[in-house]
Amino acid sequence: MNAAWHRIVKSIYRKEPISSFVLTVGAVDAALGGLGGSGSLLAFGMGTIGVAVALRWWQIQRRRDRQPETAAEYYLPPSRSARPLPHLTSTSRRRS
Repeated sequence: MNAAWHRIVKSIYRKEPISSFVLTVGAVDAALGGLGGSGSLLAFGMGTIGVAVALRWWQIQRRRDRQPETAAEYYLPPSRSARPLPHLTSTSRRRS
C-alpha cells in the first residue's frame, strides 16, 4: 500500500503542482486548527481546501476544452518507407 500511495501522490503532484500545494497547505492548517482548538485556523484551512479543489476542477475543465480534435501531425515519415540517412565521416582538416 505504501508504494501505491506514493505513486498516486507523486503523479497528482506532477500533474497539478499549484493546486496540490494549496491543498496541502489547507490540510495542514485544518489539522493544526482542529488539534489545537483554534476554530479560525480550522475554518481557514477548510476554506483553503475548498479553494484548492475548485482550482483543480477549473484546471481540469479548461484542459478538456483546449484539447484539439485534429489528427496527429507527424514530422517524419514512417521508418519503413524512409531512406536511410548517409553515414557521417569524421575527417579533420587543419586550416593553415
